[in-house]
Amino acid sequence: MKLKNRLSLYFTLISTLTLLGVLCAVYFTFIKFLEADFFDRLTDRTMVTAKLYLEADEISADSLNTVRNQYLETLNGEVIRIYNAKNSATFIGDDQQYWSNETINKVRRQKKMQFLDGKRQVVGIFYKDNQGDFVILASAIDQSTYSRIDKLQKIMVMIFVVIFIGLLLSGRWIAKKILKPLDLFIKEVKQIKSSNLHFRVQEGKNKDEINLLAQNFNNLMEHLEQAFVLQKTFVANASHELRTPITRMMIGAEIALSQERQITDYQKALASVMEDAEKMDKIITGLVSLAQADLEFGAPQLQDIRIDETLWILAEEWNQRPKGKLIVDILNMPEDPAALLIQANPTLLTIALNNIISNAFKFSDDQDVHCSLDIQAEFIHVSITDQGPGISKDKQEDIFKPFYSAATESRHQGNGMGLYMAHKIISLFKGNLSVTSKKGAGTSFKISFPKF
Repeated sequence: MKLKNRLSLYFTLISTLTLLGVLCAVYFTFIKFLEADFFDRLTDRTMVTAKLYLEADEISADSLNTVRNQYLETLNGEVIRIYNAKNSATFIGDDQQYWSNETINKVRRQKKMQFLDGKRQVVGIFYKDNQGDFVILASAIDQSTYSRIDKLQKIMVMIFVVIFIGLLLSGRWIAKKILKPLDLFIKEVKQIKSSNLHFRVQEGKNKDEINLLAQNFNNLMEHLEQAFVLQKTFVANASHELRTPITRMMIGAEIALSQERQITDYQKALASVMEDAEKMDKIITGLVSLAQADLEFGAPQLQDIRIDETLWILAEEWNQRPKGKLIVDILNMPEDPAALLIQANPTLLTIALNNIISNAFKFSDDQDVHCSLDIQAEFIHVSITDQGPGISKDKQEDIFKPFYSAATESRHQGNGMGLYMAHKIISLFKGNLSVTSKKGAGTSFKISFPKF
């Protein structure tokens, strides 16, 4: 059974039982009220009987007629008896005993008594008079009460059925209304596939359990998306960063094996392979550290690094190419070398800077790339500027997302991982990476590292 059906059923059952209890309370209260009212009428009857038969000699004829017209309305099945001290019926024409001596004596002891005898209601009083002590008993059947109760039962049954149907329909409507966010949640969850793990369900504005469920589900999806992206990015990162040293090793080995060479030439070739192998080892270590940082299992090992030395090393490596050059400028060079220190992992920092520089050369068709280092009081700023086609403003927020490629806007192809890795690495070092670009006027990436 669906949750909304169960809720509507429970709501209807609870409400119906409550309604049934109220109707039963009203029903029995009404019965007791009518019963008490009829007992009062019978009590009046006994008092009138006493006045008429026991004290008739003490009142005038006019008063007697007034009393008779006012009180002596014949009741259904009415029986009235006056018993003397010997428990014998007297005064009224019918001298049938009717009630037992036990009942008469009980009235004498209690002075006043009322009880039910089947459908009959009976009232008895003890009355002292100058003629002696008497017991007056009066009984009748309250037929009008039974008629009213029968009508009341029919009305209550009709009301109960109508309200039951109303509660059932309203309970279903209320359950549907309350669970509408849950239906929307289920509908949105069905849309989630492995291809759109970035999708998030609506959390709604109500601070209820469904809202909490949606929040927790979105948190779970965020962790799943990060794990899924991590799996893909690690493979892409490894492919992106290991391709260059592997290519160098293959080319070096092919050149060394292309013809007979001196032992020193082989030694140089092996030394070059060893150098590239060491770079691969550092890159693999850095990628593993990056993956661990993504998973929040730990942070990469940080150490003090002179940022100017890192930039000079990168410029030396890039400027060995026959094409565009990496031009490094240092602004506000401090006298204290400690002002040039930042805390970072050297391998990861090199990967981040290399990715930005590589992008700059690629998208500017190997024209010169300018890199400036500006030392300020609280921050160290590194700006890398190219002469490429620029990035449109609406795309600038997307370039740091994983697997985003600007191939749609440029003839240059990429895997969309370089800038994502750079942004991730710089963020690990508490730095900030931003971009400034104008379509057709080049692009400038600014890296800001806090001083410690």
